[in-house]
Amino acid sequence: MSTAPLAGKTALVTGGSGGIGTACARALAADGSRVVIMGRREEALRASRSQIADAVPDAEIAICPGDAGSEEDVGRALEQAHALAGRLDILVPTVGGSGFAPFLSASVADLRRDLDLNITTAFIAMRLGAPLMKAGGSIICISSTAATLPFPALATYCASKAGLEGLIRTVADELGALGIRVNAVRPGLTRSEATADMFADPAVIGRFLEQTPLKRVGEPEDIAAAVAYLAGPGSSWVTGQSFAVDGGQELRRNPDLLGAG
Repeated sequence: MSTAPLAGKTALVTGGSGGIGTACARALAADGSRVVIMGRREEALRASRSQIADAVPDAEIAICPGDAGSEEDVGRALEQAHALAGRLDILVPTVGGSGFAPFLSASVADLRRDLDLNITTAFIAMRLGAPLMKAGGSIICISSTAATLPFPALATYCASKAGLEGLIRTVADELGALGIRVNAVRPGLTRSEATADMFADPAVIGRFLEQTPLKRVGEPEDIAAAVAYLAGPGSSWVTGQSFAVDGGQELRRNPDLLGAG
């Protein structure tokens, strides 16, 4: 009888009611982990828990309403996850975001918003979560192809995701001696609530597909599969990495959605 690769493990997923967060929690649960999902909207968290329970009937899924930008809220979620079985093994901070604005229209407030959304939320989760990983563990952040590819009208987002990957490399170096691995998944354009407006415009999707060798957009399950790999034993010698899951888009570029044609 085979054992699930994450049997006996406990995970916390922040942003757990979003499309990518829910998919990540579902994938971890399917591999045998207990999972706590955290998000600001309790109703949305309950809906996500129901989706996961339908897909993985024997899953142990708990919810913790809270703000990933609040040390108090994140600390409470981490304590809840740790209390499930006296351990924390997997941490997946998925919160992030931005808004489109040409650089000459962007403000300092835009930059600070993106730094908080994409770096501070991950920093808080890692800084408070790592001390609970007494037996080692795996931290998987969600980056973006924007960390390495310029994207017109997303300068503040590109800067924040590049900064996140710099943080990941340093944290991975420092925490390696504790048996804690720190990596990131770097999605290309992926279907989610945050990208709903882009998916509603066939012309925008077409311009992305022109720059995507595999000729399809991403689904949350694509990202979740990579997260599950980085959480599991198959990646036990992998740390400090940011893996592109993007249909090959990094071989080309991001489309210029400001340009004509």
